[in-house]
Amino acid sequence: MVSSRRSEAERADAASARDTGVDPLRPADYDDGTAGPAASVTAPKLGPLEWLRFAWRQLTSMRTALLLLLLLAIAAVPGSLVPQRSSDPNGVVQYFADNPDLAPVLDSFQMFDVYTSVWFSAIYLLLFVSLIGCIIPRTKHHLEALRARPPKTPARLSRLSAYTERELDGGADDAADAAADAETAIASASTELKKAGYRVERYDQRGVPSVSAERGYLRETGNLVFHTALVGVLVTVAIGGGFGFSGQRVIVEGQSFVNTLAAYDSFNPGRFFDDGRLTPYRLTLDELDAVYETENTDALGQPIDFTAHVTIDGPDGSAERDVKVNEPLYEYGTDVYLLGNGYAPTITVRDPDGEVIFTDSVPFLPQDANLTSIGVIKVPDGLDEQIGMVGFFYPTQSTLSTGAYTSTYPDLVFPVLTLNVYSGDLGIDDGTPRSVYQLDTSGMEQLTGGQTGVDSVELMPGESTELPNGLGTVEFATATPDAAGDDFSQSVPRFASFDVHHDPSQVWVLVFALLILGGLLLSLFVPRRRMWVKAVTRPDGRVVLEYAGLARGDDPGLERAVEEFADRHAGPRPRSDDPVVE
Repeated sequence: MVSSRRSEAERADAASARDTGVDPLRPADYDDGTAGPAASVTAPKLGPLEWLRFAWRQLTSMRTALLLLLLLAIAAVPGSLVPQRSSDPNGVVQYFADNPDLAPVLDSFQMFDVYTSVWFSAIYLLLFVSLIGCIIPRTKHHLEALRARPPKTPARLSRLSAYTERELDGGADDAADAAADAETAIASASTELKKAGYRVERYDQRGVPSVSAERGYLRETGNLVFHTALVGVLVTVAIGGGFGFSGQRVIVEGQSFVNTLAAYDSFNPGRFFDDGRLTPYRLTLDELDAVYETENTDALGQPIDFTAHVTIDGPDGSAERDVKVNEPLYEYGTDVYLLGNGYAPTITVRDPDGEVIFTDSVPFLPQDANLTSIGVIKVPDGLDEQIGMVGFFYPTQSTLSTGAYTSTYPDLVFPVLTLNVYSGDLGIDDGTPRSVYQLDTSGMEQLTGGQTGVDSVELMPGESTELPNGLGTVEFATATPDAAGDDFSQSVPRFASFDVHHDPSQVWVLVFALLILGGLLLSLFVPRRRMWVKAVTRPDGRVVLEYAGLARGDDPGLERAVEEFADRHAGPRPRSDDPVVE
Protein backbone atom coordinates (compact mmCIF):
# COMPACT_ATOMS: atom_id res chain seq x y z
CA MET A 1 0.00 0.00 0.00
CA VAL A 2 2.82 2.38 0.87
CA SER A 3 4.43 1.72 -2.47
CA SER A 4 1.20 2.38 -4.23
CA ARG A 5 0.62 5.64 -2.36
CA ARG A 6 4.18 6.83 -3.23
CA SER A 7 3.62 6.08 -6.84
CA GLU A 8 0.40 8.01 -6.79
CA ALA A 9 2.18 10.95 -5.08
CA GLU A 10 5.00 10.90 -7.62
CA ARG A 11 2.50 10.83 -10.46
CA ALA A 12 0.69 13.75 -8.90
CA ASP A 13 3.98 15.74 -8.55
CA ALA A 14 4.90 14.97 -12.15
CA ALA A 15 1.49 16.11 -13.32
CA SER A 16 1.85 19.29 -11.26
CA ALA A 17 5.33 19.86 -12.73
CA ARG A 18 3.95 19.55 -16.23
CA ASP A 19 1.27 22.05 -15.39
CA THR A 20 3.64 24.55 -13.72
CA GLY A 21 6.67 23.94 -15.94
CA VAL A 22 8.93 23.16 -12.93
CA ASP A 23 11.26 20.16 -12.90
CA PRO A 24 10.81 18.41 -9.52
CA LEU A 25 14.34 16.96 -9.72
CA ARG A 26 15.95 20.43 -9.68
CA PRO A 27 16.41 22.67 -6.62
CA ALA A 28 13.74 25.22 -5.95
CA ASP A 29 16.12 28.15 -6.52
CA TYR A 30 17.48 26.81 -9.82
CA ASP A 31 17.50 29.38 -12.65
CA ASP A 32 18.01 28.20 -16.22
CA GLY A 33 17.83 31.74 -17.63
CA THR A 34 14.21 31.47 -18.75
CA ALA A 35 12.67 33.12 -15.72
CA GLY A 36 13.23 36.62 -17.12
CA PRO A 37 15.25 39.66 -16.01
CA ALA A 38 13.52 39.82 -12.65
CA ALA A 39 15.04 36.49 -11.60
CA SER A 40 18.57 37.16 -12.97
CA VAL A 41 21.54 37.61 -10.66
CA THR A 42 22.39 41.24 -9.96
CA ALA A 43 26.15 41.87 -9.67
CA PRO A 44 27.25 44.36 -7.01
CA LYS A 45 28.31 47.78 -8.17
CA LEU A 46 32.03 48.44 -8.30
CA GLY A 47 33.38 51.46 -6.50
CA PRO A 48 36.57 53.36 -7.38
CA LEU A 49 38.72 51.06 -5.26
CA GLU A 50 37.24 47.94 -6.84
CA TRP A 51 37.77 49.36 -10.34
CA LEU A 52 41.40 50.14 -9.49
CA ARG A 53 41.89 46.62 -8.18
CA PHE A 54 40.33 45.20 -11.34
CA ALA A 55 42.54 47.38 -13.58
CA TRP A 56 45.63 46.40 -11.62
CA ARG A 57 44.87 42.69 -11.98
CA GLN A 58 44.34 43.09 -15.70
CA LEU A 59 47.55 45.09 -16.11
CA THR A 60 49.66 42.63 -14.11
CA SER A 61 48.47 39.52 -15.92
CA MET A 62 50.97 37.68 -18.06
CA ARG A 63 48.65 37.97 -21.05
CA THR A 64 48.78 41.76 -20.79
CA ALA A 65 52.56 41.70 -20.42
CA LEU A 66 52.92 39.66 -23.60
CA LEU A 67 50.51 41.98 -25.43
CA LEU A 68 52.50 45.04 -24.32
CA LEU A 69 55.74 43.37 -25.41
CA LEU A 70 54.22 42.79 -28.85
CA LEU A 71 53.00 46.40 -28.98
CA LEU A 72 56.48 47.64 -28.05
CA ALA A 73 57.97 45.67 -30.95
CA ILE A 74 55.36 47.08 -33.33
CA ALA A 75 55.86 50.62 -32.00
CA ALA A 76 59.59 50.37 -32.76
CA VAL A 77 58.94 49.69 -36.46
CA PRO A 78 58.51 53.36 -37.50
CA GLY A 79 61.98 54.07 -36.11
CA SER A 80 63.44 51.95 -38.90
CA LEU A 81 61.21 53.37 -41.65
CA VAL A 82 61.92 57.08 -41.24
CA PRO A 83 65.16 58.78 -40.11
CA GLN A 84 65.49 59.65 -36.43
CA ARG A 85 66.81 62.92 -35.05
CA SER A 86 68.84 61.03 -32.46
CA SER A 87 70.85 59.05 -35.02
CA ASP A 88 70.44 60.73 -38.41
CA PRO A 89 69.59 64.44 -38.08
CA ASN A 90 70.76 65.16 -41.61
CA GLY A 91 68.44 62.47 -42.89
CA VAL A 92 65.54 64.17 -41.13
CA VAL A 93 66.40 67.47 -42.82
CA GLN A 94 66.56 65.73 -46.18
CA TYR A 95 63.25 63.94 -45.51
CA PHE A 96 61.56 67.30 -44.86
CA ALA A 97 63.02 68.63 -48.12
CA ASP A 98 61.86 65.58 -50.10
CA ASN A 99 58.42 65.30 -48.46
CA PRO A 100 57.29 68.82 -47.50
CA ASP A 101 53.63 67.76 -47.07
CA LEU A 102 54.06 64.41 -45.33
CA ALA A 103 56.96 65.28 -43.01
CA PRO A 104 55.06 67.80 -40.79
CA VAL A 105 52.25 65.27 -40.33
CA LEU A 106 54.69 62.57 -39.26
CA ASP A 107 56.46 65.04 -37.00
CA SER A 108 53.19 65.83 -35.22
CA PHE A 109 53.03 62.13 -34.28
CA GLN A 110 56.70 62.21 -33.14
CA MET A 111 57.72 59.77 -35.87
CA PHE A 112 61.19 61.35 -36.07
CA ASP A 113 61.65 60.85 -32.30
CA VAL A 114 60.05 57.43 -31.93
CA TYR A 115 62.08 56.15 -29.01
CA THR A 116 61.49 59.25 -26.89
CA SER A 117 57.90 59.83 -27.97
CA VAL A 118 55.02 59.96 -25.51
CA TRP A 119 53.26 56.91 -26.95
CA PHE A 120 56.40 54.75 -27.06
CA SER A 121 57.30 55.76 -23.50
CA ALA A 122 53.76 54.95 -22.34
CA ILE A 123 53.99 51.42 -23.73
CA TYR A 124 57.49 51.08 -22.27
CA LEU A 125 56.38 52.14 -18.77
CA LEU A 126 53.21 50.03 -18.82
CA LEU A 127 55.28 46.99 -19.81
CA PHE A 128 57.70 47.78 -17.00
CA VAL A 129 54.90 47.98 -14.41
CA SER A 130 53.14 44.91 -15.81
CA LEU A 131 56.25 42.77 -15.63
CA ILE A 132 56.99 43.81 -12.04
CA GLY A 133 53.38 43.12 -11.08
CA CYS A 134 53.67 39.64 -12.63
CA ILE A 135 57.05 38.79 -11.16
CA ILE A 136 56.54 39.66 -7.49
CA PRO A 137 53.55 37.39 -6.71
CA ARG A 138 54.92 34.59 -8.89
CA THR A 139 58.26 34.74 -7.10
CA LYS A 140 56.53 34.55 -3.73
CA HIS A 141 54.46 31.58 -4.86
CA HIS A 142 57.54 29.88 -6.31
CA LEU A 143 59.51 30.26 -3.08
CA GLU A 144 56.62 28.76 -1.13
CA ALA A 145 56.46 25.84 -3.57
CA LEU A 146 60.20 25.21 -3.17
CA ARG A 147 59.78 24.91 0.61
CA ALA A 148 56.65 22.76 0.40
CA ARG A 149 56.73 18.96 0.66
CA PRO A 150 55.97 16.90 -2.43
CA PRO A 151 52.27 15.99 -2.51
CA LYS A 152 50.93 12.79 -1.05
CA THR A 153 50.78 9.72 -3.20
CA PRO A 154 47.39 9.37 -4.95
CA ALA A 155 45.29 6.40 -3.85
CA ARG A 156 44.84 5.02 -7.37
CA LEU A 157 47.98 5.49 -9.46
CA SER A 158 46.56 3.31 -12.21
CA ARG A 159 44.26 6.12 -13.24
CA LEU A 160 47.19 8.18 -14.45
CA SER A 161 48.17 7.90 -18.12
CA ALA A 162 51.88 7.41 -17.37
CA TYR A 163 51.57 4.23 -15.33
CA THR A 164 53.36 0.90 -15.12
CA GLU A 165 53.92 -1.77 -12.50
CA ARG A 166 56.52 -4.40 -11.65
CA GLU A 167 56.27 -7.44 -9.43
CA LEU A 168 59.07 -7.99 -6.95
CA ASP A 169 61.14 -11.10 -7.62
CA GLY A 170 60.61 -13.89 -5.11
CA GLY A 171 57.62 -14.42 -2.92
CA ALA A 172 57.29 -13.54 0.71
CA ASP A 173 56.57 -16.32 3.21
CA ASP A 174 54.39 -14.17 5.41
CA ALA A 175 53.01 -10.66 5.79
CA ALA A 176 56.06 -9.50 7.74
CA ASP A 177 58.41 -10.53 4.94
CA ALA A 178 56.18 -8.85 2.37
CA ALA A 179 56.20 -5.61 4.36
CA ALA A 180 59.99 -5.76 4.65
CA ASP A 181 60.37 -6.31 0.91
CA ALA A 182 58.04 -3.40 0.19
CA GLU A 183 59.92 -1.09 2.56
CA THR A 184 63.25 -2.06 1.01
CA ALA A 185 61.92 -1.42 -2.50
CA ILE A 186 60.55 1.98 -1.54
CA ALA A 187 63.83 2.94 0.15
CA SER A 188 65.82 2.03 -2.95
CA ALA A 189 63.34 3.90 -5.16
CA SER A 190 63.76 6.97 -2.95
CA THR A 191 67.53 6.76 -3.36
CA GLU A 192 67.28 6.37 -7.13
CA LEU A 193 64.91 9.33 -7.43
CA LYS A 194 67.25 11.54 -5.40
CA LYS A 195 70.11 10.61 -7.71
CA ALA A 196 67.90 11.59 -10.67
CA GLY A 197 67.45 15.09 -9.21
CA TYR A 198 64.02 14.67 -7.64
CA ARG A 199 62.88 16.07 -4.31
CA VAL A 200 61.45 13.09 -2.45
CA GLU A 201 59.15 12.52 0.49
CA ARG A 202 58.26 9.20 2.10
CA TYR A 203 54.65 8.42 2.94
CA ASP A 204 52.93 5.50 4.66
CA GLN A 205 49.20 5.59 4.02
CA ARG A 206 47.23 2.83 5.79
CA GLY A 207 50.26 0.60 5.91
CA VAL A 208 51.08 1.06 2.20
CA PRO A 209 54.61 2.57 1.82
CA SER A 210 55.25 4.95 -1.04
CA VAL A 211 57.56 7.71 -2.16
CA SER A 212 56.48 10.96 -3.77
CA ALA A 213 58.99 12.85 -5.89
CA GLU A 214 58.98 15.97 -8.00
CA ARG A 215 61.45 17.83 -10.14
CA GLY A 216 61.55 20.62 -12.73
CA TYR A 217 61.26 23.67 -10.50
CA LEU A 218 64.09 25.07 -12.59
CA ARG A 219 61.47 25.52 -15.30
CA GLU A 220 59.61 28.10 -13.24
CA THR A 221 62.92 29.50 -11.98
CA GLY A 222 64.01 30.01 -15.58
CA ASN A 223 60.69 31.65 -16.38
CA LEU A 224 61.13 34.09 -13.49
CA VAL A 225 64.77 34.72 -14.43
CA PHE A 226 63.65 35.48 -17.99
CA HIS A 227 61.07 38.06 -16.92
CA THR A 228 63.27 39.55 -14.20
CA ALA A 229 66.15 39.92 -16.65
CA LEU A 230 63.75 41.55 -19.11
CA VAL A 231 62.94 44.13 -16.45
CA GLY A 232 66.69 44.48 -15.86
CA VAL A 233 67.21 45.25 -19.54
CA LEU A 234 64.48 47.89 -19.43
CA VAL A 235 66.04 49.49 -16.33
CA THR A 236 69.61 49.45 -17.62
CA VAL A 237 68.56 50.81 -21.02
CA ALA A 238 66.79 53.65 -19.23
CA ILE A 239 69.87 54.33 -17.09
CA GLY A 240 72.14 54.18 -20.13
CA GLY A 241 69.88 56.58 -21.99
CA GLY A 242 69.90 58.97 -19.04
CA PHE A 243 73.66 59.09 -18.48
CA GLY A 244 74.89 58.38 -22.02
CA PHE A 245 75.07 60.43 -25.18
CA SER A 246 75.18 60.09 -28.93
CA GLY A 247 76.92 62.53 -31.26
CA GLN A 248 77.60 62.68 -34.97
CA ARG A 249 80.53 64.19 -36.82
CA VAL A 250 81.54 64.29 -40.48
CA ILE A 251 85.31 64.18 -40.96
CA VAL A 252 87.15 64.70 -44.26
CA GLU A 253 90.35 62.82 -44.98
CA GLY A 254 93.25 64.59 -43.31
CA GLN A 255 91.04 66.43 -40.84
CA SER A 256 90.57 65.81 -37.12
CA PHE A 257 87.85 65.82 -34.53
CA VAL A 258 88.31 66.54 -30.82
CA ASN A 259 85.90 64.95 -28.35
CA THR A 260 84.39 68.15 -27.01
CA LEU A 261 80.77 69.24 -27.02
CA ALA A 262 81.33 72.09 -29.48
CA ALA A 263 83.07 69.84 -32.02
CA TYR A 264 80.04 67.67 -32.81
CA ASP A 265 77.82 68.36 -35.80
CA SER A 266 74.87 67.11 -33.76
CA PHE A 267 74.74 65.98 -30.16
CA ASN A 268 72.02 64.18 -28.20
CA PRO A 269 72.79 63.97 -24.48
CA GLY A 270 70.89 61.96 -21.91
CA ARG A 271 68.79 63.64 -19.28
CA PHE A 272 71.51 63.28 -16.64
CA PHE A 273 74.54 63.71 -18.89
CA ASP A 274 77.37 66.00 -17.77
CA ASP A 275 79.62 67.27 -20.57
CA GLY A 276 82.44 67.59 -18.05
CA ARG A 277 82.78 63.81 -18.14
CA LEU A 278 83.82 63.78 -21.82
CA THR A 279 87.27 62.25 -22.11
CA PRO A 280 89.44 64.52 -24.28
CA TYR A 281 90.92 62.74 -27.28
CA ARG A 282 91.52 63.54 -30.95
CA LEU A 283 90.34 61.39 -33.85
CA THR A 284 92.05 61.97 -37.22
CA LEU A 285 90.76 60.39 -40.42
CA ASP A 286 93.94 59.44 -42.27
CA GLU A 287 92.31 57.64 -45.19
CA LEU A 288 89.05 56.01 -46.20
CA ASP A 289 89.34 52.89 -48.35
CA ALA A 290 86.37 51.83 -50.44
CA VAL A 291 86.24 48.55 -52.35
CA TYR A 292 83.64 48.05 -55.08
CA GLU A 293 82.63 45.03 -57.13
CA THR A 294 84.40 45.06 -60.51
CA GLU A 295 84.20 41.45 -61.74
CA ASN A 296 80.53 40.52 -61.46
CA THR A 297 78.75 42.53 -64.13
CA ASP A 298 75.36 41.94 -62.48
CA ALA A 299 76.59 43.68 -59.31
CA LEU A 300 79.04 46.12 -60.83
CA GLY A 301 79.77 49.00 -58.47
CA GLN A 302 78.21 47.39 -55.41
CA PRO A 303 80.20 48.25 -52.24
CA ILE A 304 82.16 45.36 -50.79
CA ASP A 305 84.04 46.98 -47.93
CA PHE A 306 84.64 50.37 -46.30
CA THR A 307 87.57 50.91 -43.96
CA ALA A 308 88.37 54.16 -42.18
CA HIS A 309 92.02 54.35 -41.12
CA VAL A 310 92.14 56.68 -38.11
CA THR A 311 94.63 57.86 -35.52
CA ILE A 312 93.58 58.26 -31.90
CA ASP A 313 95.53 60.72 -29.71
CA GLY A 314 94.53 60.72 -26.06
CA PRO A 315 95.79 60.51 -22.48
CA ASP A 316 97.29 57.06 -23.20
CA GLY A 317 99.26 58.21 -26.24
CA SER A 318 98.73 57.83 -29.97
CA ALA A 319 97.49 54.71 -31.76
CA GLU A 320 96.40 53.82 -35.29
CA ARG A 321 93.10 52.00 -35.62
CA ASP A 322 90.67 50.81 -38.31
CA VAL A 323 86.92 51.36 -38.23
CA LYS A 324 84.56 49.31 -40.39
CA VAL A 325 80.81 49.43 -40.85
CA ASN A 326 80.15 46.49 -38.52
CA GLU A 327 83.35 46.80 -36.50
CA PRO A 328 83.17 49.90 -34.27
CA LEU A 329 86.13 51.39 -32.47
CA TYR A 330 86.01 51.45 -28.67
CA GLU A 331 88.25 54.05 -27.09
CA TYR A 332 88.04 56.06 -23.85
CA GLY A 333 84.54 54.90 -22.97
CA THR A 334 83.00 55.67 -26.36
CA ASP A 335 82.02 53.51 -29.31
CA VAL A 336 82.86 55.07 -32.67
CA TYR A 337 80.71 53.73 -35.54
CA LEU A 338 81.27 54.29 -39.24
CA LEU A 339 77.86 55.29 -40.57
CA GLY A 340 78.40 56.56 -44.10
CA ASN A 341 80.83 58.12 -46.51
CA GLY A 342 81.03 60.19 -49.65
CA TYR A 343 83.12 62.74 -51.48
CA ALA A 344 84.22 66.18 -50.32
CA PRO A 345 85.36 68.19 -53.37
CA THR A 346 87.82 70.93 -52.51
CA ILE A 347 86.40 74.27 -53.69
CA THR A 348 88.54 77.40 -53.88
CA VAL A 349 87.01 80.84 -54.57
CA ARG A 350 89.17 83.86 -55.45
CA ASP A 351 88.18 87.49 -55.74
CA PRO A 352 88.81 89.46 -58.96
CA ASP A 353 92.36 90.26 -57.73
CA GLY A 354 93.18 86.56 -57.34
CA GLU A 355 93.15 86.52 -53.55
CA VAL A 356 91.78 83.33 -51.99
CA ILE A 357 88.70 84.18 -49.96
CA PHE A 358 87.31 80.68 -49.54
CA THR A 359 88.81 77.19 -49.71
CA ASP A 360 87.47 74.06 -48.12
CA SER A 361 86.72 70.41 -48.75
CA VAL A 362 82.92 70.44 -48.70
CA PRO A 363 81.09 67.16 -47.98
CA PHE A 364 78.54 66.34 -50.69
CA LEU A 365 75.65 64.12 -49.59
CA PRO A 366 75.19 60.97 -51.74
CA GLN A 367 71.82 60.61 -53.43
CA ASP A 368 72.10 57.13 -54.92
CA ALA A 369 74.24 53.99 -54.90
CA ASN A 370 76.61 55.46 -57.51
CA LEU A 371 77.28 58.44 -55.22
CA THR A 372 75.68 61.14 -57.29
CA SER A 373 75.98 63.82 -54.61
CA ILE A 374 74.65 67.26 -53.72
CA GLY A 375 76.51 69.92 -51.75
CA VAL A 376 76.24 73.57 -50.82
CA ILE A 377 79.02 76.20 -50.80
CA LYS A 378 78.44 79.51 -49.01
CA VAL A 379 80.80 82.48 -49.42
CA PRO A 380 79.61 85.23 -47.03
CA ASP A 381 82.65 87.55 -47.19
CA GLY A 382 85.36 88.77 -49.56
CA LEU A 383 83.27 89.58 -52.65
CA ASP A 384 81.09 92.51 -53.61
CA GLU A 385 78.07 90.46 -52.56
CA GLN A 386 77.39 87.16 -50.83
CA ILE A 387 77.20 84.14 -53.09
CA GLY A 388 75.98 80.60 -52.65
CA MET A 389 76.47 77.60 -54.90
CA VAL A 390 74.47 74.39 -55.16
CA GLY A 391 76.75 71.72 -56.55
CA PHE A 392 76.22 68.30 -58.09
CA PHE A 393 79.15 65.88 -58.07
CA TYR A 394 79.34 62.85 -60.38
CA PRO A 395 82.23 60.42 -59.60
CA THR A 396 81.78 58.80 -63.02
CA GLN A 397 79.84 61.27 -65.12
CA SER A 398 77.55 60.04 -67.87
CA THR A 399 74.86 61.79 -69.94
CA LEU A 400 71.32 60.46 -70.10
CA SER A 401 69.14 60.58 -73.19
CA THR A 402 67.39 63.64 -71.71
CA GLY A 403 70.68 65.50 -71.50
CA ALA A 404 70.84 65.31 -67.70
CA TYR A 405 73.98 64.12 -65.98
CA THR A 406 74.24 61.07 -63.74
CA SER A 407 76.92 58.84 -62.21
CA THR A 408 77.25 55.26 -63.43
CA TYR A 409 79.94 54.07 -61.01
CA PRO A 410 80.74 55.13 -57.42
CA ASP A 411 84.51 55.38 -57.80
CA LEU A 412 86.49 58.25 -59.37
CA VAL A 413 86.68 57.33 -63.05
CA PHE A 414 85.46 60.53 -64.73
CA PRO A 415 84.63 63.04 -61.93
CA VAL A 416 82.63 66.12 -62.88
CA LEU A 417 81.37 68.94 -60.67
CA THR A 418 78.54 71.27 -61.73
CA LEU A 419 77.59 74.43 -59.83
CA ASN A 420 74.54 76.65 -59.90
CA VAL A 421 75.57 80.08 -58.62
CA TYR A 422 73.31 82.42 -56.60
CA SER A 423 74.00 85.92 -55.32
CA GLY A 424 72.26 87.86 -52.58
CA ASP A 425 71.56 87.48 -48.88
CA LEU A 426 72.56 84.08 -47.45
CA GLY A 427 70.38 84.77 -44.42
CA ILE A 428 73.16 84.20 -41.89
CA ASP A 429 73.93 87.77 -40.81
CA ASP A 430 70.98 87.93 -38.41
CA GLY A 431 72.32 85.02 -36.37
CA THR A 432 69.64 82.57 -37.45
CA PRO A 433 71.13 79.05 -37.55
CA ARG A 434 71.18 77.56 -41.05
CA SER A 435 71.94 74.06 -42.21
CA VAL A 436 75.26 73.76 -44.03
CA TYR A 437 73.59 71.27 -46.38
CA GLN A 438 70.83 73.62 -47.52
CA LEU A 439 70.77 76.96 -49.32
CA ASP A 440 67.79 79.27 -48.88
CA THR A 441 67.45 80.85 -52.32
CA SER A 442 64.26 82.78 -51.58
CA GLY A 443 66.17 86.07 -51.23
CA MET A 444 68.84 85.38 -53.84
CA GLU A 445 69.24 85.78 -57.58
CA GLN A 446 70.20 82.76 -59.66
CA LEU A 447 73.14 83.52 -61.96
CA THR A 448 73.72 80.16 -63.68
CA GLY A 449 71.65 77.11 -64.54
CA GLY A 450 67.89 76.70 -64.61
CA GLN A 451 66.04 79.36 -66.60
CA THR A 452 68.84 81.94 -66.49
CA GLY A 453 70.05 81.10 -69.98
CA VAL A 454 73.58 80.72 -68.61
CA ASP A 455 75.07 77.23 -68.43
CA SER A 456 75.93 75.84 -65.03
CA VAL A 457 79.57 75.94 -64.03
CA GLU A 458 81.15 72.61 -65.02
CA LEU A 459 84.56 71.59 -63.67
CA MET A 460 86.86 68.61 -63.45
CA PRO A 461 89.61 68.23 -60.83
CA GLY A 462 92.29 70.90 -61.34
CA GLU A 463 90.09 73.17 -63.48
CA SER A 464 88.85 76.67 -62.69
CA THR A 465 86.53 79.19 -64.32
CA GLU A 466 85.26 82.72 -63.83
CA LEU A 467 82.14 83.46 -61.84
CA PRO A 468 79.33 85.47 -63.49
CA ASN A 469 79.26 89.26 -63.22
CA GLY A 470 83.01 89.40 -62.69
CA LEU A 471 82.69 88.26 -59.09
CA GLY A 472 85.91 86.24 -59.26
CA THR A 473 86.89 82.67 -60.02
CA VAL A 474 86.03 79.24 -58.67
CA GLU A 475 88.37 76.23 -58.81
CA PHE A 476 87.81 72.53 -58.35
CA ALA A 477 91.12 71.87 -56.59
CA THR A 478 92.76 68.46 -56.43
CA ALA A 479 93.45 66.71 -53.14
CA THR A 480 97.18 66.44 -53.94
CA PRO A 481 99.07 69.15 -55.80
CA ASP A 482 100.77 66.65 -58.10
CA ALA A 483 97.54 64.94 -59.17
CA ALA A 484 97.29 65.38 -62.93
CA GLY A 485 96.41 63.58 -66.13
CA ASP A 486 93.64 61.02 -66.30
CA ASP A 487 94.40 59.40 -62.92
CA PHE A 488 91.70 60.80 -60.64
CA SER A 489 92.03 58.14 -57.91
CA GLN A 490 93.40 60.63 -55.35
CA SER A 491 92.05 63.84 -56.77
CA VAL A 492 88.95 64.21 -54.56
CA PRO A 493 89.10 63.58 -50.82
CA ARG A 494 86.44 61.44 -49.19
CA PHE A 495 84.60 62.04 -45.96
CA ALA A 496 83.32 59.63 -43.32
CA SER A 497 80.33 60.09 -41.06
CA PHE A 498 80.99 58.84 -37.53
CA ASP A 499 78.58 58.22 -34.70
CA VAL A 500 80.19 58.53 -31.27
CA HIS A 501 78.14 56.70 -28.68
CA HIS A 502 78.58 56.38 -24.94
CA ASP A 503 76.40 53.98 -22.95
CA PRO A 504 77.48 53.14 -19.37
CA SER A 505 74.98 50.28 -19.19
CA GLN A 506 76.36 48.16 -22.05
CA VAL A 507 77.93 45.51 -19.79
CA TRP A 508 74.77 45.17 -17.72
CA VAL A 509 72.63 44.91 -20.82
CA LEU A 510 74.84 42.04 -21.98
CA VAL A 511 74.56 40.32 -18.57
CA PHE A 512 70.78 40.60 -18.54
CA ALA A 513 70.58 39.49 -22.18
CA LEU A 514 72.50 36.33 -21.31
CA LEU A 515 70.20 35.77 -18.33
CA ILE A 516 67.20 36.16 -20.64
CA LEU A 517 68.63 33.51 -22.97
CA GLY A 518 69.48 31.16 -20.09
CA GLY A 519 66.08 31.58 -18.45
CA LEU A 520 64.32 30.99 -21.77
CA LEU A 521 66.27 27.77 -22.37
CA LEU A 522 65.44 26.51 -18.87
CA SER A 523 61.74 27.30 -19.25
CA LEU A 524 61.63 25.55 -22.64
CA PHE A 525 63.67 22.41 -22.05
CA VAL A 526 63.32 21.54 -18.35
CA PRO A 527 60.18 19.39 -17.81
CA ARG A 528 58.10 19.78 -14.65
CA ARG A 529 57.32 16.24 -13.41
CA ARG A 530 55.98 14.38 -10.44
CA MET A 531 56.61 10.69 -9.93
CA TRP A 532 55.29 8.22 -7.43
CA VAL A 533 56.33 4.70 -6.46
CA LYS A 534 54.02 2.64 -4.30
CA ALA A 535 54.54 -0.88 -2.93
CA VAL A 536 51.19 -2.70 -2.85
CA THR A 537 50.76 -6.12 -1.29
CA ARG A 538 48.13 -8.09 -3.15
CA PRO A 539 45.74 -10.52 -1.42
CA ASP A 540 47.78 -13.48 -2.69
CA GLY A 541 50.89 -12.14 -0.97
CA ARG A 542 52.60 -10.74 -4.05
CA VAL A 543 54.30 -7.34 -3.70
CA VAL A 544 53.69 -5.16 -6.73
CA LEU A 545 55.49 -1.87 -7.31
CA GLU A 546 53.31 0.75 -8.98
CA TYR A 547 55.05 3.55 -10.89
CA ALA A 548 53.22 6.62 -12.12
CA GLY A 549 54.08 10.09 -13.34
CA LEU A 550 52.31 13.38 -13.91
CA ALA A 551 53.53 16.39 -15.86
CA ARG A 552 52.57 20.01 -15.60
CA GLY A 553 51.81 20.88 -19.18
CA ASP A 554 52.65 18.92 -22.29
CA ASP A 555 55.43 16.36 -21.73
CA PRO A 556 55.60 13.73 -24.50
CA GLY A 557 58.52 12.00 -22.78
CA LEU A 558 56.74 11.34 -19.49
CA GLU A 559 55.54 7.79 -20.20
CA ARG A 560 58.98 6.79 -21.46
CA ALA A 561 60.60 8.33 -18.36
CA VAL A 562 58.31 6.30 -16.06
CA GLU A 563 59.04 3.10 -17.99
CA GLU A 564 62.78 3.70 -17.95
CA PHE A 565 62.81 4.39 -14.22
CA ALA A 566 60.77 1.25 -13.53
CA ASP A 567 63.16 -0.82 -15.66
CA ARG A 568 66.15 0.67 -13.86
CA HIS A 569 64.69 0.16 -10.43
CA ALA A 570 62.86 -3.18 -10.61
CA GLY A 571 64.00 -4.61 -13.91
CA PRO A 572 62.27 -4.75 -17.28
CA ARG A 573 58.72 -6.02 -17.62
CA PRO A 574 58.58 -9.70 -18.63
CA ARG A 575 57.63 -10.18 -22.25
CA SER A 576 54.54 -12.23 -23.07
CA ASP A 577 56.62 -14.84 -24.97
CA ASP A 578 59.09 -15.42 -22.10
CA PRO A 579 58.84 -18.95 -20.66
CA VAL A 580 57.06 -19.18 -17.33
CA VAL A 581 59.06 -21.08 -14.73
CA GLU A 582 56.82 -23.32 -12.59
